[in-house]
Amino acid sequence: MRAVSIRAPRLADEISSLMNPQAAQQYLRTKVLTATREQLQLMLFDGAIRFAEQGRAALEKKDFAASHKALTRAQAIVTELVGSLRPEVYPELCGKLASLYNYAHRHLVEANMHHKVESVDEALKVLRYQRETWVMLMQQLTTTRASNAPAAPPIPEESSTMQASLSVQG
Repeated sequence: MRAVSIRAPRLADEISSLMNPQAAQQYLRTKVLTATREQLQLMLFDGAIRFAEQGRAALEKKDFAASHKALTRAQAIVTELVGSLRPEVYPELCGKLASLYNYAHRHLVEANMHHKVESVDEALKVLRYQRETWVMLMQQLTTTRASNAPAAPPIPEESSTMQASLSVQG
């Protein structure tokens, strides 16, 4: 599996660098409201991974309250990933993705209930792989959109002649 990453800082890092909590909330709101569908999906992957990692770290410290909070948030995001699927567009692919997301969700629940770091690791493996795949798709989509973008229309000869005569007269 080839590691793929987007060079932009993670949303959590950007927000945590802000000192004022109200400014952080406003920044997050603006970031979400101006994001494309593809960027929103990437934010979901990033959030699920971040909270699962926090839950894992808390489990290792035997801080079960913190692990529960973080793993529950990761579970909620994975549920949102399932809800974001559009089976009317591509039913077979959506079915496979739903199975993957449900697999990750089950492992997060298991980790939360039984305090098993290995279950978090299994969920993280799926989430990271899906994130990498999503980043590759975003890159391919960007390339496709750029190649399909209409070229700038050529400036007609008479237009440039007219502009030249206007600038001399004016």
